[in-house]
Amino acid sequence: MRAPNYYAHPGFERAGLRRREPDWIRERVADPASVFVPVWRSHNLVIELAESEPRAACLTVEALVAVYGEIGDVDERFARGEVVFLGMIDERAHFALDVSPVETALDMLRSPALAAAGIAEASLAQIGVRFADLRQLAGRLERQEGALLAFARAMLFWHSRHRFCGLCGSPTRSEEAGHMRRCTDPACHAMHFPRTDPAVIMLVTDGDRALLGRNKNFVPGMYSTLAGFVEPGESLEDAVAREVREETAIAVSAVHYHSSQPWPFPANIMLGFYAEAASTEITVDYSELEDARWFERGWLLSHVDDDSFRMPRRDSIARRLIGDWLGVRVD
Repeated sequence: MRAPNYYAHPGFERAGLRRREPDWIRERVADPASVFVPVWRSHNLVIELAESEPRAACLTVEALVAVYGEIGDVDERFARGEVVFLGMIDERAHFALDVSPVETALDMLRSPALAAAGIAEASLAQIGVRFADLRQLAGRLERQEGALLAFARAMLFWHSRHRFCGLCGSPTRSEEAGHMRRCTDPACHAMHFPRTDPAVIMLVTDGDRALLGRNKNFVPGMYSTLAGFVEPGESLEDAVAREVREETAIAVSAVHYHSSQPWPFPANIMLGFYAEAASTEITVDYSELEDARWFERGWLLSHVDDDSFRMPRRDSIARRLIGDWLGVRVD
C-alpha cells in the first residue's frame, strides 16, 4: 500500500458513532485534554518560529475560558455550526472552532495559542503567529497537522455555505456534532450533509515522456498534471479521457488508478491516475491552459526548478504522480 498523500491522516479516528451522543460530546468539550482548532474565514492559525517550519496553533479548554470568560451554551454553539467535532487523536478529542465573526481574532488568540503550545511570550520577537491560507504553506506543516487543519477548514467552510436550506430556503441548524444540518421548517425538515466534489488528476505518459500543462494562474514557470471535475453520469476513467482530450486533444488508452487526496479548497477529493497516450499531437485549449507540452524523463530528473520550469507544489498529488513516475521523491 502506498504512503498517504498530504492532507490524508490514516491515524485519525473520526469516531462517527459518537457524533450522536450529545452527553459524550459535552464531556469532551469540557475535558482539559481536548484540543480546539481555530479557523478564521477559511484561514488556519499557525505559529512560525525563526529558522524552522510552521506548526499548527491549537487551543485548550483553559485557553478558551481565558478568552471568552466561559464556553457558554455548548449545544447552541454546535447548533450554529461554530464548533464541530473532528475526531480523536491519541484519545484526545479535537474540535474545529469558528472565530470568523471576531474581527480581531488574531489579537484575541495570540497569547492563548502560544501558552497552549508552551511558548513563552518573552521570545515573541522571534515568533510569528498568524491566520494563514493553508495553500500558501504548501506542505511545510507536519503531515498530520496539515491534515487536521485541512479537515477543520473544510467543515467550517461547509457550515458557512449551508446556513439555509437548499430546498425551501429556511434556516438550518447543525446536528450530529457538526456533521449534518437540518432544515428548521417542520414541513421540510430536510437533512444536509457535507459534500465532497470528485475531480480526476492524471499524468499522461508516452514512453519516457510526460504530458504537463500550465494554467495562467500558476506561479511563474510551474507546470502540472492535467485535472478536471467528474461530470454526472460519468465514470472516473471516462472523465480522465475527456479532460485530457478537451484540454490538449490527446487521446488516451489505458487508465490506471494511483491514489487519492483530500483537497479542501474548498471541498474536493482528487483521484489520481496514470494514462497512456494513444496520440501525441498537442492542440491546447487556451480557455483551459496557457501551455501544454511533452517533457522527457531525463530532463525532468536533471532540471532544477526555476522561472522557466518548476514542479507542482509540494502538498499536491500532482507532484506525487510525477515523482512516483520518475522513481524519485520530489518534495
